[in-house]
Amino acid sequence: MASERGRTLKVTLVKSPIGAKPEHRACVRGLGLRRLNHTVEVADTPAIRGMINKVSYLVRCEG
Repeated sequence: MASERGRTLKVTLVKSPIGAKPEHRACVRGLGLRRLNHTVEVADTPAIRGMINKVSYLVRCEG
């Protein structure tokens, strides 16, 4: 459990979600991204990985 605590991913919005499917826009908002080039650190969980995979054409992820 201690090894899971420090795992985070840096996610950056690199393309506008305008014109994307509503589900994809919801994923971007769920990740906490608000504007272009906005970067957030999120926990590395399977749910977050799934959201990133769904909108991979909109975001850049660094581990």
